[in-house]
Amino acid sequence: MQKFRIFMFLTFFTISTLIDSAMAQKLQTPAPSPKAALTQDVGVMEVTISYSRPGVKGREIFGGLVPYGELWRTGANASTTLKFTDDVTLNGNPVPAGEYALFTIPETNEWEIIISKNIGWGTNDYKKEDDVARFKVKSGTLTDPVERFTIALADITDNSAMFVLTWDRTKVAFKMETDTDGRVMKQIDEIMQNPPADDAGVFSAAARYYFDNGKDLKKALAWINKSLEIKSDAYWNVRLKSQIQAGLGDYAGAITTAQESMKQAEAAGNKQYVKFNQEAIAEWEKMK
Repeated sequence: MQKFRIFMFLTFFTISTLIDSAMAQKLQTPAPSPKAALTQDVGVMEVTISYSRPGVKGREIFGGLVPYGELWRTGANASTTLKFTDDVTLNGNPVPAGEYALFTIPETNEWEIIISKNIGWGTNDYKKEDDVARFKVKSGTLTDPVERFTIALADITDNSAMFVLTWDRTKVAFKMETDTDGRVMKQIDEIMQNPPADDAGVFSAAARYYFDNGKDLKKALAWINKSLEIKSDAYWNVRLKSQIQAGLGDYAGAITTAQESMKQAEAAGNKQYVKFNQEAIAEWEKMK
C-alpha cells in the first residue's frame, strides 16, 4: 500500500511538472520592439528591409532616448539591414548589389545616413572603414505622431523609390535609383541573339517593353509578329500589335488588327478587351 501511494505521488508530480512546463512554453508576450521585414520589387530588382520597431511609449525620442549627434542603429535589437539584388544609388551615392547595415546620426534639422558593409549587432560592431556610402538629408516634422519606428518605401516607379523613416514626430527620406532600362535592354539584346524559337512570351515581352518605353517600334513589330506566329489567338498580343502599328502611323493596319483582337476577346468573353479595341478603333478612324 505504501509503495502504491509513493507511485501515485510520483506520477502526479511528474504529470504536474509536465503540464507546468508545457504551459510555460506556450506563454507568449509582446516583444518590446517587434521584428519587421519588407520586400518590394522596384523595376526588375528586389529590395528587402529587415529591422525592429521600438515604440514611443510616452518617452522623448530624438534628443532623449536617441541622442542627437550620436551613431544610432536605426531601430532596435540587431542592426537594421537593407538588401539590394542589383546596383543602386542612394541620394546619388553608388551602392553595389548586396546586403548592408543602415546606421544614422540624427541631428535636429538633418540626419547623416550611413550604409555599412559590417552587419553586426548594433553600433558596437560599427567601423567607419566599412562605410559604402555616407550622406546627409534634411529631417521634417510630422503633424501626427507615429508610435512605432517605421521604414517604408514610397513613390515607387520602375527606376526608383523613396526610403521614408518616421518615428514620433520626425520624418526623414532619401531616394534610391536603379538602372532598370539598362538591365532590361541588356537582357533583351542577349536573348535576341539566340531567341527560343517556340517561346511566344519572350517575343511578346520584348515587344511590349519596346512599345511601353518608346524604343524601336519596327523591332517591336517584328517581335510581336513572331510571337503571334507561335500563338495566334492571344488577343492581348493582337491588341499590342495594333498599338505598335498605330505608333508607326499605320492606322488602317492597326484598325484591321484591333478588329481581330476584338473578335478573339469576344469569343473569350473578355469584355474589357472588347472595350479597349472599340475605343482604339474609334480613335484611329479619325486619324486615317
